[in-house]
Amino acid sequence: MIERIVDEIPRFFTWYNTIFFLQAMGVTLALTLIGCGLGSIFGFALVYGRQTRGRLFTPVRVLIVGYVEIFRRIPFLVLLFIVLFTTEGFGVRVSFFGIALIAICVISTAYISEIIRAGFEAIHRNQWDAAEAMNFGRVATLRYVIMPQAWKVILPPAFAYFVMFIKDTALASQMGVLELTRVAKIFNDRGYSAFLTFGTCLLLYFILSYPLTRFGQRLERRLASSRNR
Repeated sequence: MIERIVDEIPRFFTWYNTIFFLQAMGVTLALTLIGCGLGSIFGFALVYGRQTRGRLFTPVRVLIVGYVEIFRRIPFLVLLFIVLFTTEGFGVRVSFFGIALIAICVISTAYISEIIRAGFEAIHRNQWDAAEAMNFGRVATLRYVIMPQAWKVILPPAFAYFVMFIKDTALASQMGVLELTRVAKIFNDRGYSAFLTFGTCLLLYFILSYPLTRFGQRLERRLASSRNR
């Protein structure tokens, strides 16, 4: 096997193949950045709606809780095919990249909304009551009182979820998205050694995720020290 790998290395690491892998890295990173970024925005909106008071908004709160509980328990691969067959059923033409992006957005919205909700609930109720006593509206309370404190609680787990999802995008290869795992399969199907193709894929996932993991750990230490002060 080692002789085969040594013989394949000059043919495998060509300029074209390298560019193909780098493009796949870009697709993997784009899926995670855009999907989880939109998930953060929609997740914040869900938490805002979930904390709305009054009986009139009870159906909204029930729908939000139902959405979060359902999509946090559906495997990502299953959700990918649900989105695929739903778009086909309605006759909507969406690229595989777009389908994967929709699925990531749907599932990350559910998970990140729970992270944001936990961050808000970490702030003592007295802070909310004090803002209300000073006649702050909900938006002003969140902007000037809650978020400056809660983001230190929200950011570390949200960042960890983002890094974790870099690896989970590999499931999008099952439907043909040209991300890292799919490209490794393509080269393996062309006759290259599985050890060489998937070993390169493993290395590129590590290059993507490790610096982000270290950055997240450093960020978490800084936030922890600022909370202690």
